Amino acid sequence: MFEADDAKTTLNRRQLLRGQFHQQPLLIRPPWARPEDEFVQLCTRCDACLRACWDEILVRGSGGFPEIRFHSSGCDFCGDCLQACETGALQAPVPAPSLAWSHRASIKPDCLSLNGIVCRSCGDACDTDAISFRLQTRGRATPELDTERCNGCGECYAVCPNDSISLAIPEAS
Repeated sequence: MFEADDAKTTLNRRQLLRGQFHQQPLLIRPPWARPEDEFVQLCTRCDACLRACWDEILVRGSGGFPEIRFHSSGCDFCGDCLQACETGALQAPVPAPSLAWSHRASIKPDCLSLNGIVCRSCGDACDTDAISFRLQTRGRATPELDTERCNGCGECYAVCPNDSISLAIPEAS
């Protein structure tokens, strides 16, 4: 790893050689992926999980390893990718959404609703009701996110017309 203290950016060798000097967005592996080091060791890049994903949110990412891209829809935690993985790179005692990964959604300040424009796309898409809207004066409603209810499925990310949803692993407090 190469670190630039002044920019607070951590780059891996591949990023450096490709001239990608900006911090990469959160890398999201398939649900129930083992820790990154184990996952990379066990995954053979056979694409079985990609073929099993009927939502087509699993794509071949950097180095040929599977990654999730929530641009068209979110994950419904069906478990098909888990069943398709024969190498053990994906493993769960029970394929529960709460065990799939630790990242959660957050709402950026450029959210349309936060800026007085009527939009409730994220709340409508949220199956766990983690996003609700608090009514304000003058007919406005502001989104509120309950991170305890959020399972990181990415449905809100996929439907946001302003790219105002981000996914990140919450910092331990």
